[in-house]
Amino acid sequence: MGAKKKADNKSKDKDAGGKGKDDKKDTKVKGAQAVIVRHILCEKHAKKEEALAQIRESPTLDKFIAVARVYSEDKAKQGGLLGLQRKGALAPEFEEVAFSLPDSKGSDLYIGEAKTSFGYHLIVVEGRK
Repeated sequence: MGAKKKADNKSKDKDAGGKGKDDKKDTKVKGAQAVIVRHILCEKHAKKEEALAQIRESPTLDKFIAVARVYSEDKAKQGGLLGLQRKGALAPEFEEVAFSLPDSKGSDLYIGEAKTSFGYHLIVVEGRK
């Protein structure tokens, strides 16, 4: 797969359009107590993969938001926006991925994946506090 992911802590591949671990730029994540996060929630793995394929066509934050409006089974109208989420407020699997992702801005899109009891998530962090 070509996407920057952290699927249940399995991979750290490069996103088509985002920075990967092979890039020279430092993408270390700053410590934070809260993140501004968006996600796409899909009950079925195949639907999550379809959404990811749509995002890969034009890997930008705007595309992620547009795809979230179509595919997400949660917070679709808000483009998947969960807003500012503090540590301890999210499912542990989701939180681990969200707090490890670099911030996504414009065409620098970092997508994480997690499976929780709610389903399959594509996760993007917009900022941290």
